[in-house]
Amino acid sequence: MYEVEIKVPADLDATRERLREVGAERVAAKRQRDTYYDAPHREFAETDEALRIRRETPLDGGEESSTGDDPDAVAGPDASVTYKGPLLDDASKTRTEHETGVDDGEALAAVLAGLGFEPAATVEKRREFWAYDGFTVTLDAVTGLDEYVEIEREVEAETEVDAAREAAVAALDRLGLDAGDQVRTSYLGLLLAAEGD
Repeated sequence: MYEVEIKVPADLDATRERLREVGAERVAAKRQRDTYYDAPHREFAETDEALRIRRETPLDGGEESSTGDDPDAVAGPDASVTYKGPLLDDASKTRTEHETGVDDGEALAAVLAGLGFEPAATVEKRREFWAYDGFTVTLDAVTGLDEYVEIEREVEAETEVDAAREAAVAALDRLGLDAGDQVRTSYLGLLLAAEGD
């Protein structure tokens, strides 16, 4: 599975209005807390890989749902583990990705700790998900960073990546966003760079 993704800085209010104008469907809103891990056997920063546990709290109308505002309290399908491979091209954030839900994020964190994986950093964000033209468009407000829009689609084969990327660029253009402003650095990388300044 390949995740074809383009991320650009954007004004979320203006993008939300444009999504409404083009008939996009708002699917969900969530608060996410992603804990990234360092591996004991190789440097993910050098290999351009990532391993994370994501905990999600659904938002209802922009507010926390009855699960409260503590993302650590979320269990079941609202916790997942993801492996992301290195970037595959220079034109997008396309990479191999494997993700699955976990019953207990805290138990998984304990398993990783037992294997020598250590938490490296945490990224927290509020995300709005929209369906548009076969893509998921995500409006991201990331704690400690600016606002961003991601457009993505999963494809089965590497031969489908170029066509999906071209379609994403065209969809961004219809939303008044410029793929030339793309940021290929992950939110984790952007936060670590901001902390280093």
